[in-house]
Amino acid sequence: MLTLGVVTDEHFGAEATFGGKLRKLTAEAPALAQAFADRMREEVRPDFVVNLGDCVEDESHDLDLERYLRCLAILRSAGRPLVNVAGNHDRIHLRDDELRHAWGRTDDHALHRSFDAHGFHVVVLATAEEKDVAVTLDEAQLRWLEADLREHAHSPVVVLMHHSAADQDLRDNRWFSRAPHLCLVQQRRPLRALLEAHGDVRLVLNGHLHWNHLAVIGGIPYLTLQSLIENVDDDAPGRPAAAHAVVELDEHGTGIRIAGSHPMQLQFPRGSAGSV
Repeated sequence: MLTLGVVTDEHFGAEATFGGKLRKLTAEAPALAQAFADRMREEVRPDFVVNLGDCVEDESHDLDLERYLRCLAILRSAGRPLVNVAGNHDRIHLRDDELRHAWGRTDDHALHRSFDAHGFHVVVLATAEEKDVAVTLDEAQLRWLEADLREHAHSPVVVLMHHSAADQDLRDNRWFSRAPHLCLVQQRRPLRALLEAHGDVRLVLNGHLHWNHLAVIGGIPYLTLQSLIENVDDDAPGRPAAAHAVVELDEHGTGIRIAGSHPMQLQFPRGSAGSV
């Protein structure tokens, strides 16, 4: 069995409003991240803690770096190995080599990678957002993914990324109802084709959209996890979503428990992802 404790969009940083309303409870980020880490350490004890990106609410290079390192230090207090995904806010002021160094990687390779754990092959993708233009997954990374999946053709796969590879109905999304190009990966169809061709991709996890959402496409569940610090009220003073997930995968299927203001419980028997 592989167990993951997952959190996303912590947004350590300055107060953030959207449309004139308080939408991100950034002031509560350290305490909420610590509560998540404490639960992972004391109760869940997952094989990995997964940070799906946007540790910071970008402000400046020095402040972002300080806050990014603080966020990771709190997540590491869970006492479990930490797997990081690069978010769009993380990459505005921080260089890729600074992110890799913060993650503890000493190589000079790209932000994407893969590794094996407990009988599963875990793929970490690095999407890129050009401000107000598009979210992309470059051709070189798609070629790498195709080769990586071919090399691990007989392993069950879990994919971690920041932006979404699933088409979603965004009409009720506070942030992206008018901007699908800033949350959905432009190359999502060829990406999904690669995942479907593998034949045993158990789950694709992402953050970024600041809501919980499940789509099953081509037999693969695509789960978007709510932001840790999203304000579930309409404006100030607000209540944080405090969202995080525990994912358990084994030879029988996948179980997902989302905690926070909008809890969800999902189960997918192996080979039956279309049945929720």
